[in-house]
Amino acid sequence: MTRYMIILNPIAGAGTALKALPRIKELLTQYGLNFDISLTDYPGHAIELARKAATDGYEYIIAAGGDGTSNEVLNGLMQHKHEHGSFPVMGVIPVGRGNDFAFGADIPVNVDEACSLLASLPRKWIDIGAVSANAESGVLYFGNGIGVGFDAVVGFVAASSKLKGMLSYLVAAIKTIFIYFKPPEVRVEVGDKNFTVSALMVSVMNGRRMGGGFMMAPTAVINDRLFNLVIVSKVPQMAMFGLIGKFMKGTHDGDPAVQTCQGDRVIVTALKGTLPVHADGVTVCEAGQSININLIPQGLELISRITP
Repeated sequence: MTRYMIILNPIAGAGTALKALPRIKELLTQYGLNFDISLTDYPGHAIELARKAATDGYEYIIAAGGDGTSNEVLNGLMQHKHEHGSFPVMGVIPVGRGNDFAFGADIPVNVDEACSLLASLPRKWIDIGAVSANAESGVLYFGNGIGVGFDAVVGFVAASSKLKGMLSYLVAAIKTIFIYFKPPEVRVEVGDKNFTVSALMVSVMNGRRMGGGFMMAPTAVINDRLFNLVIVSKVPQMAMFGLIGKFMKGTHDGDPAVQTCQGDRVIVTALKGTLPVHADGVTVCEAGQSININLIPQGLELISRITP
């Protein structure tokens, strides 16, 4: 009989995930699914649990939490695939703070609808990204996107907030305007394109949204074999408020401070200053010098409603 492993982060969404657990159990039982549940105890635990579940032969491994939980499960599965050549199908019950990966993969944020999706099992192959800051740090896989500069610092500030959802990121963005205002000079290499810019922010998107509501790449498709890049040049401090509004609406394309392009391999190098970087909200480095980002086309099979 097909088996599901639910990996739930009890502190995701400031406790929202744990509160949702009884309903998740009720719904999955109603659908007649054969499932087990493991709770995470510490950062990185979901990676270990996902690898073990894959080794133990579970056909479907479900991340119940936010973007960090999804990222850890994804990394556990990709590590298992690298070692064994095959891996289970991933699913998501989005009960975290931002749920941006789920949004980009067209997975409903309502618990009842998400569990219904797990029972109906629409399976799609999606692209995956891999980022490395140096040889010692190894590779971190991501499903949604990379943030360099302002965006990364916003994520660091939001992670320490007691607020929930989009509000936590919006408040963090406003705080970061006054904290982070010395953008590094960077070189961004994308295919045959090369940008040198004093960059407030560089976002490398596989999905469409970051921070629970900032539409970084409104037209991105998570299985089109391309990253969508958004590069924002340094602007006067007060102009950043206007940019935040545009990113919330997804209307930033065309702003004179914004450049966009696509590619499947990206290198970002700090020529002056350093690079704070996150991947799916997970810290890659706080003061890096260079990052390499590569696309793995059709790298993960996911329970999702996205169109082929």
